[in-house]
Amino acid sequence: MSDWLTPSRPYSIAHRGASAYAADCSLAAYEKAARLGADFWEVDIRSAACGTLITYHDAALPDGKRLRDLTAEQIATEARAQNVPAVPFLSVVALAVETGAGIYADIKDREATIPVMKALRAHGVERAILGAFDPASAEMLDAAQCPYPRAVLVPLGAEPFEYAKGADIIHLCWERMERPQDALTPEFFDECRKRGQKVVLWHEEDPDRMAVLCKLPVLGICSDRPELVHPFRPPAEWPVEITCHRGACEFAPENTLPSTHCAFAAGFHYVELDLRSSADGRVYVFHDDELSRCTDGRGSSTWYDFEHLRALDAGSHFDPFFAGERIPEFAEILDIAKRYGGQLYVELKDADPAATLAAINAAGMLERCFFWAYDLHRLNALRALCPQARLSVRLQDVPSLEAARAFNPEIIEFTLQDDLTQIATCRDLGLRSMLAYMGNKRTHFEQIATHRPDIVNLHFPFLFRDFLAEKFPAHA
Repeated sequence: MSDWLTPSRPYSIAHRGASAYAADCSLAAYEKAARLGADFWEVDIRSAACGTLITYHDAALPDGKRLRDLTAEQIATEARAQNVPAVPFLSVVALAVETGAGIYADIKDREATIPVMKALRAHGVERAILGAFDPASAEMLDAAQCPYPRAVLVPLGAEPFEYAKGADIIHLCWERMERPQDALTPEFFDECRKRGQKVVLWHEEDPDRMAVLCKLPVLGICSDRPELVHPFRPPAEWPVEITCHRGACEFAPENTLPSTHCAFAAGFHYVELDLRSSADGRVYVFHDDELSRCTDGRGSSTWYDFEHLRALDAGSHFDPFFAGERIPEFAEILDIAKRYGGQLYVELKDADPAATLAAINAAGMLERCFFWAYDLHRLNALRALCPQARLSVRLQDVPSLEAARAFNPEIIEFTLQDDLTQIATCRDLGLRSMLAYMGNKRTHFEQIATHRPDIVNLHFPFLFRDFLAEKFPAHA
């Protein structure tokens, strides 16, 4: 087998692309998977009546028309009309070649088996795995002297070694089990080694299970959140912590549950969020005072009870995929942070400090939050209510570093316009430094790295992650 079949860690296999953030099997989902760091893309493949290979999961379109009864041109027309992606497989292959991603083919139609192999070979794809639920597809590929590893997808209830007999890879589709990891015993992997078979695991989105699975001797793990497989770890030379400004808002709407999930799934340390209080006193997460930029509502958010705010669409402005996404209550974000073991950078817009602290204390998250506000009186009010609260002060909001220390902060936040030599002064004073940068220029990333702040607050955390991987290749 090829050298790439013995990775130092399990491959991140994006299940139908990054399907937590874009329509599954769409080019957008595969493009996002590449940016999130997926090693492979799991691609569902079917055959049109004319023989063209189509990337699509189901056998039929939403209206019931079967793909095998339609030409590629008819499928394209129908898919547009029904607002579903049905992409030519070769378009996905071209994007994979461009981005360097491997192809994990899930062949849905037996007649597509050999054409998939030929298409990959014709386009010079080296890293590919060809799989199917139908064991006959693996047998066909073997007879055709397929140069790629062959996988059999094993459904729940089937005996893995019998069902995937003769395949190079056993792909366990056990996602409906509560604790599938309990069946992945040392004896199971010993038997795999004896038979010369590798293991790929079902699509997994639970962070606790993923933490266990990543330590097992498997070839790869499928996930709708491919960033969850290889969470960020800072380089030893610079143990910097990364804050995601309003969540991972490159991939999901800002200040929402999906953007929070994405940031923490990727292994970033903090999510920065904006808190407001509704007319009926509920603490919720939203940046603007005015509703129109990020929802389908109008007017000031302070006019309404939370029930009204909750009914607004906070996702369509970002992408139709997120249509119906709601403004989250603060408690929901706290629950996600707690689930991932993450921390929060809490900006108090007009949120009531007492209600904010009540929500945090109810979640047991006080030690995992720090606070900032444009209105320093609001920050002082929070500190008066909770002397042990962790505060951040922006250097640009006070006359000097000495003046900032009067607030007894834990963190001093800088921008690139500030005197960055004072980052070292903070270190000497026992203060943590945070540098906020909302751009994506590499020269500015280099400038940040020169001064080595303790924390960075970024709008493009994934680009910065990739920058660190290049700058510290031993770590990557």
